[in-house]
Amino acid sequence: MAQFEIISAVSEFAFMRRALIGSMALAIGCAPVGVLLLLRRMSLFGDALSHAVLPGAAIGFLLGGLTLPWLAGGGLIAGLLVALAASVVARKSRLNEDASFAGFYLLALAIGVLIVSKWGSSVDLIHLLFGSVLAIDDPSLLIVSSVASITLLWLAIEYRGIVLECADSGFIAATSGNGMRFHIGFMVIAVLNFVAAFQAMGTLMAVGLMMLPAATARLWVERLSMLFAVSWLIALFACVAGLVASYQWDLPSGPAIVLIAGGLYCLSLLFAPFGLFIRRKARHHAV
Repeated sequence: MAQFEIISAVSEFAFMRRALIGSMALAIGCAPVGVLLLLRRMSLFGDALSHAVLPGAAIGFLLGGLTLPWLAGGGLIAGLLVALAASVVARKSRLNEDASFAGFYLLALAIGVLIVSKWGSSVDLIHLLFGSVLAIDDPSLLIVSSVASITLLWLAIEYRGIVLECADSGFIAATSGNGMRFHIGFMVIAVLNFVAAFQAMGTLMAVGLMMLPAATARLWVERLSMLFAVSWLIALFACVAGLVASYQWDLPSGPAIVLIAGGLYCLSLLFAPFGLFIRRKARHHAV
């Protein structure tokens, strides 16, 4: 009966249609970015960057309220500034990229929380941190769909170069001299997807839709093309199942989507070909 109720809700309520289309567009854009972060061994970078957009989004909120164009504009500027500053520090100082990102994202998070706490309210702060898929309006849907389209277009054009840059940044810099172009392009795409996910998932949940499908897919397949495909399927399933659970049991939609993705990750650790069982088996034979 639950499937008939959700189909009825989607056909009857416009906000449910926008939530379904918006979350699926987010899944299409975020899943490949998560795979590339996994390839670059920068999984925690996503978490850092999701916090880095907070001060810009907070300023956008003060100027324009809870509307995605203002939140997205401020978040995009803040995210790009933090990403570029961390990259410059990593190349010009003794700090590696993880350490430089950690320093800037903690600073950005503190500034964002301070701005909202000082000039907003606790409700505003919770909305910025956790978002709401059901609150996606038409302008927000347009931005989310545009970012997903830009991500797919960029991936189609730069696929070979960005994969080589992820595998060996020194080789691509020495042979083509385009290493910085691929690096900055990837940073811009990652920030765009975080900003697009901002209103739907919030700063704390946005990285979940990016990294959990990629990490889960890595436990099942080895080939890169299959890694992208399986990651997309997992992200889409998590969005649809999370919305169904949110509607059926009156749960917050963003955490419900991430919880479904997290549940698939835990199950994959137990049953996937490259999960814990294989490791235990290999260790047992080694002993």
